[in-house]
Amino acid sequence: MTAEVRVTAPAKINLCLGVGPVRGDGYHPLATVYQAIGLYDEVVLRPADAPDLTVSGDGVDITDVPADETNLAMRAVRMLAEHHGEELTVAMHVRKRIPVAGGLAGGSTDAAAALVGADLLFDLHTPRDELLELAGRLGSDVPFCLVGGTAMGSGRGEVVTPVMTRGEYWWVVVPGAGGLSTPAVYGEHDRLSAGRRIAEPEIPDELLAGLRAGDAEKLGAALEDDLQPAALSLRPELEELLAAGRMASAHGALVSGSGPTTVFLCDSPTHAQRVDQGLQYELATEPGLIVKGPVHGARVVGGHR
Repeated sequence: MTAEVRVTAPAKINLCLGVGPVRGDGYHPLATVYQAIGLYDEVVLRPADAPDLTVSGDGVDITDVPADETNLAMRAVRMLAEHHGEELTVAMHVRKRIPVAGGLAGGSTDAAAALVGADLLFDLHTPRDELLELAGRLGSDVPFCLVGGTAMGSGRGEVVTPVMTRGEYWWVVVPGAGGLSTPAVYGEHDRLSAGRRIAEPEIPDELLAGLRAGDAEKLGAALEDDLQPAALSLRPELEELLAAGRMASAHGALVSGSGPTTVFLCDSPTHAQRVDQGLQYELATEPGLIVKGPVHGARVVGGHR
């Protein structure tokens, strides 16, 4: 048995997020393109006599992160144990760098890391398709956080198909003050959509063409998020931030997922720095996070026996 496993897991952004009419099970069908970006949480797992979870924040407010067995990462280990019919007891430490409740899949990516880490820690050798099935049961974003890169998501987002893409993209990520509850944003989306016919969601051809060409300008023009109007309704100040990013020459500006994090697409680190400086000048924002995508999914980066 391995004595310790260390796993990094990336944040995700939605390059597009189409939201269909609510299904009978209460979920909305989605058509989305995810991209994993170079902003990582770290999850460390060790065998233990009793379950234990600690959480620390690296410049991130962790007030609302549960430090008990309700945490999605601990639930992932429990689900893996039930899948194998074994007792898997871990002491886990989660080091948060991804903003909490920010539309960046921070909790989901920790769960993906826990699945990968516990599988190695206990030498389970779970087939990849079984890990993905477990991930989908944990949450809509968890399978993508295992896969990483750039991928389409369908169903409620849990059915993941890699997308061909060229080159790399640079993003200015601006965390919003405080979080936004995903259920609250969906509820506001439903309120704003009441009485309107909602079509089944589709991924724009222009967005896929931009990715295939490695064209940041073309991709930026195709970014879209059906939840953005709801997020802006709940947090109107984000509209000014998006407009300022476009004025600062970002190729695209978008609320990430359910928000309130905003992301600005650039074609180089230098361009990203210029956009970030423009935001700081116009709105006196704190410096954003400059990261690239796509990057790998949850990955073991260290461990010892």
